[in-house]
Amino acid sequence: MKLEKITEPSETRQRRTYDDACAAAHALDLVGERWALLVMRELMMGPKRFSDLRASLPGISANVLTQRLEGLETAGVLTKRKLPPPASAQVYELTPWGYESEPIFQALGRWAARSPSHDPTLPFSAASLLLSLRTMLDPIRAADIDARIGLILGEETFVGHLAGGEIEIARADPAGADVIFEGEPRVIAGAIYGGQPLDVLETADVLRVSGDREFAERFVTLFPLPPKAGT
Repeated sequence: MKLEKITEPSETRQRRTYDDACAAAHALDLVGERWALLVMRELMMGPKRFSDLRASLPGISANVLTQRLEGLETAGVLTKRKLPPPASAQVYELTPWGYESEPIFQALGRWAARSPSHDPTLPFSAASLLLSLRTMLDPIRAADIDARIGLILGEETFVGHLAGGEIEIARADPAGADVIFEGEPRVIAGAIYGGQPLDVLETADVLRVSGDREFAERFVTLFPLPPKAGT
């Protein structure tokens, strides 16, 4: 007698919902699928095209990205729209409710940064860097500063306004900022979180710093990481 192989259904088919009234469980119903939160992270700094999302999430396939975008749109977390001519491109952006999720990323970031197994050498997107700045800024160290910081991250440009112990960051032309950092996100993160000297990175031609040099040296010290768990 030939026995048929019994295959277990995938987790996605087996469980679409936790069937749990807890709001945290419902949150996982909405954004708990693999890649969903990272898609939201990439949109936290503003709208992006499908191709831009794929470029900033190198490990995701086109099919999975399409599924996550559709799921998040159905949940009301994001929406899509077409840009007016001459661009005429379709972009995805978070809804006002979707943007309210930023504190979730900040809490997760602070918590996970304490993990002894966290590997900071893995790919690091522009959105990751900018959200980390808003998360890790020490308001006491930055209390007396009122300055504008330009960030040129590949083809994307941003300006951060640091004042009152807080930093607001938006897409903008960095011209005229007090200091401008130009380089890959992981390189700038290395200066801020890894303690790599600015002059060493400049000598290696992976970072350009212009403007107020003294402030640039101080700026990279404003984002201390929390101690690792168990220390």
